[in-house]
Amino acid sequence: LSVPPEIPKEDGRPKWDNKFQYILSCIGFAVGLGNVWRFPYLCQTHGGGAFLIPYFIALLFEGIPLLHLELALGQCLRKGSIGAWNTISPYLGGVGVGSWMVSVLVSLYYNTVLTWVMWYFINSFQEPLPWSVCPLNENRTGLNEECYKSTAVNYFWYRKTLNITPDVTESGTLQWWLILCLAACWAIVYLCTIRGIETTGKAIYVTAIFPYLVLTIFLIHGLTLPGATDGLAYLFTPNLNTLKNPRVWLDAATQIFFSLSLAFGGLIAFSSYNPQKNDCEKDAVTVAIVNSMTSLYASIPVFSVLGFKATTGYWDCLDRNIISIINEFDLPEESIMRQNYTAWISFLNSSYPEKIAGLKLKNCDLQEFLDQSVSGTGLAFIIFTQAIILMPGSQAWAILFFIMLFSLGLSSMFGNIEGVFTPLLELPIISKSIPKELLSGIICLICFLIALCFTLGSGSYWIDIFDSYAGSLPLLVIAFFEVIGVAYVYKIKRFSKDVKWMTGRKPNLYWQITWRFISPLLLLIVFVAFVTLQIQKPSSYAAWNPKHEGFPMKEEKVYPPWVLAICVLLAVLPCVFVPLVALFHLIKRMCRNKDPSFVPPEVFSCQGANS
Repeated sequence: LSVPPEIPKEDGRPKWDNKFQYILSCIGFAVGLGNVWRFPYLCQTHGGGAFLIPYFIALLFEGIPLLHLELALGQCLRKGSIGAWNTISPYLGGVGVGSWMVSVLVSLYYNTVLTWVMWYFINSFQEPLPWSVCPLNENRTGLNEECYKSTAVNYFWYRKTLNITPDVTESGTLQWWLILCLAACWAIVYLCTIRGIETTGKAIYVTAIFPYLVLTIFLIHGLTLPGATDGLAYLFTPNLNTLKNPRVWLDAATQIFFSLSLAFGGLIAFSSYNPQKNDCEKDAVTVAIVNSMTSLYASIPVFSVLGFKATTGYWDCLDRNIISIINEFDLPEESIMRQNYTAWISFLNSSYPEKIAGLKLKNCDLQEFLDQSVSGTGLAFIIFTQAIILMPGSQAWAILFFIMLFSLGLSSMFGNIEGVFTPLLELPIISKSIPKELLSGIICLICFLIALCFTLGSGSYWIDIFDSYAGSLPLLVIAFFEVIGVAYVYKIKRFSKDVKWMTGRKPNLYWQITWRFISPLLLLIVFVAFVTLQIQKPSSYAAWNPKHEGFPMKEEKVYPPWVLAICVLLAVLPCVFVPLVALFHLIKRMCRNKDPSFVPPEVFSCQGANS
């Protein structure tokens, strides 16, 4: 009888209470705000249902293989990102440091987005909702000019929430309401991560499951709203011609990549608390499929509501035109209805063309209203809040919506903080006598103090910069070196043996080919295309300036050189650790090689360490 490898002795490392808790944590980390406010937007702008073709191709050849690689690595080595990559090869230590740095940078701004969500949540208890009406001006003789020129929703977002400056170079003042919300958000993150997975594991049951409950409530309600079917038809009607556009394929590849939270180090940290005898292949496929299905599931309520908003706007446009025609031609009320509006317009245009032209009627087109969509904060804080006002019982829907966004963001924050916390615990410079509670508190306090800059008047411009540069390009570089490190430094043959030892079966041909060739090649193509597009794109931003001639349209401004330098720094800083650490170890080895007593270390193997 063959004796199975001995299970390693307890190493004092925390463990998940059960498998479900671990899977939920990975799903909670992967499923974030992007699933609700980025995926539906990409589907809509890139040919509806046709976008799903490049999306699932990218999932199959880039997302799932990389996810399996990270989960297997953490489980095998039972270490955070820095420790794991140092163990595989000291030359790859920079990959771990780079992903740790990205987790820090992303945590800083991601929690500020939750600050905005909290501020809207608090204001959702007011009746009427504060973004539904314009306030009076200082003299109380009329409506506030900025609000009157734009909309109540825009005014509440740009003035009452952000108190935004008209330029990125104008810092403005710290907003006390955002500071209080930011402090509350970091306090919640601290309480949930106070002892690492021992506390996040309990909180994840609420933060990961609750958004699905709210999405289902929104789905049921959304489908009953007028115009919901128009919104869904607009979202999913495939336009296969868009597949000729390389931008569609790039967006699909980057969406899969960022949506699964790859290269942050959080997934490596989470899987490092698993027993080594665990089917990480099944886990990777489960998490990836649930994440993608959540994106599709979230799109339905989002576009049901957006279809309702577009239909309401279209009806409002028709009603204004109908009133103008009835008054002009002195027609009896209700003689012109929305149903017979087109027939009336055709008749009046042919009979009284001059009179109709003089009325300057608006061109009401449902398609135009459906086209008015945005992603990110614009969808959550402007478009969706505007739609909520129109719903019966708008207060309750606003409260539900913002609790859902907060839960989604919070479970992703757990993964980000774990990506920061776990590698620090393993560093020799951090004393083992320091309690976890203290280390976690220090991390959260430092992050809170640095994130105060995002509560300035120019804070939202800086969040866009952090999101565009720190949370995108470095991840592609880190992931590329991760897969190259495993495939060609650690060697696929050895890694496959480790996976077989953990799961009981050797990785099949699909895993072998994707790890060796397809995934690194895809990452390289995406990286080159991403950089090319960033270079071609003018380094500009859209500023909210009430004094701008075209207001309420945003003013397009160019970043000054010093801001561009910070953009480059944010993109390069995490990546630069990869060559720096490798160079440091190369020099160190060359010096040691001169010492005749130096014995090079043996190559690590899971089985060797635990047999």
